[in-house]
Amino acid sequence: MQILIVGIGALGGTIAARALRAGLPVRLAARNTESAELLRRSGLRVSGIGGEVRADVIDIAAVEDYGKGDQFDLILLATKAQDTLEVAPRVLRLLAPGGVMLPIQNGGVARVLADGLGEDKILGGFSNFGATMVEPGVYEQKNAGHLVIGELAGGVSERIDWVARTLGRAIEVKVSSNITGAIWSKLLINCSVTTLGALCSQTMRQYMETEAGKKVFRRTYEEALSVAFATGTRPERLAVDPIPPGWASNVAIEQRYESWVEEIIAFYGDVKPSMLQDFERGRKTEVDFINGYVVMLGHASGVPVHMNATITDLVHQIERGVLQPTRDRMNDLAAQTAD
Repeated sequence: MQILIVGIGALGGTIAARALRAGLPVRLAARNTESAELLRRSGLRVSGIGGEVRADVIDIAAVEDYGKGDQFDLILLATKAQDTLEVAPRVLRLLAPGGVMLPIQNGGVARVLADGLGEDKILGGFSNFGATMVEPGVYEQKNAGHLVIGELAGGVSERIDWVARTLGRAIEVKVSSNITGAIWSKLLINCSVTTLGALCSQTMRQYMETEAGKKVFRRTYEEALSVAFATGTRPERLAVDPIPPGWASNVAIEQRYESWVEEIIAFYGDVKPSMLQDFERGRKTEVDFINGYVVMLGHASGVPVHMNATITDLVHQIERGVLQPTRDRMNDLAAQTAD
C-alpha cells in the first residue's frame, strides 16, 4: 500500500504530518522542485488542536518528478480546486491497478473529475478541518476536524472502508452513503455563508444582523437548494438540517425558519470566511466551484440562479482588483431580491 498526498498547503500539510506520525506509507508531491526542496529541509510541524506532531524526514518531490515506476493505491488531492482539475490528469498515470484518487475540495470538483477521468478512479470527499499555514512546513490546526468520504454513485464499498480505515489511523474519517448529498450540504453553506461574508468583509453573525443580509442569505441559499433538488440530489444533514422548515410545502414557517437560521449561525457565524482570506492575500478564489457551480447547473436544469450569478461575477471583479469587499455590498445585492 502506497499513498501520495498532492498539495502540501494548510490542509495537505496537516494531514501529511499526522499520517507520517501514524506510520502510514506516505509520499508527498509539491507544486515545483523549489517547494519540494524547501519542505525537504524543513520537515513538517503541526500545532494546535489534536496536539503537536513533527515529521523531520519526509519523502517529497515535485509532481512532475514522479514517474511511471511510482505507483500509488491512494492519491489524496489537497490542492486548491482549480489546481486539482489541472493536476489530477497528470497524476492519473501514478495510480496502481485498482487505485483511487480522493479530492477533498469544496463544491463540484469530485463530480467534474469523475466525469472526465472515470468514476471508477475518483472517490467523493471533503474536509471539515480548520487549519492555517504559518509558513511552508509549519501549520496550525484550528479544530478537531475530519474528512467525509464516499462513493459518488452512493452506498458503501470495500474500497471506501479501506480508505477510511487507513486514513483513520491518522485523522478522523467519516463515511457517507450519500456523499453527493453531503458535498451539496457543505456547498449550500459555502455559497451563502463563506462567499457572502467575503463580499461584505464580515462574519455571518455580523451580516445577518441586517435585513439586507437576511434577504440575500435566503435568496442565495434557496437558489442553491433548488438546483440541488433539480439535479436529483438530496442534501445530507451535517451540522444542521440542510432543508429549511416549510420547504416541502413551499410555505415558510417564519418562527421555525428563524430558529433554523440561528442554528446555522451558532455553527458558522463567527468564522472568518476563507474566501475573504483569499482576497486579502491576492489569491484566486474557488468561487467557480461554489456559487459558479450552482450557476452552471442551474442554467443546465432551468432553475433561476440570478443571485448566485451576480455573486460569482462580483467575486471575479474583486479578484481582478476592480472592486473591493465592502459592507455596503449586501445592500446592493438585497435590492435585487425583488427581481
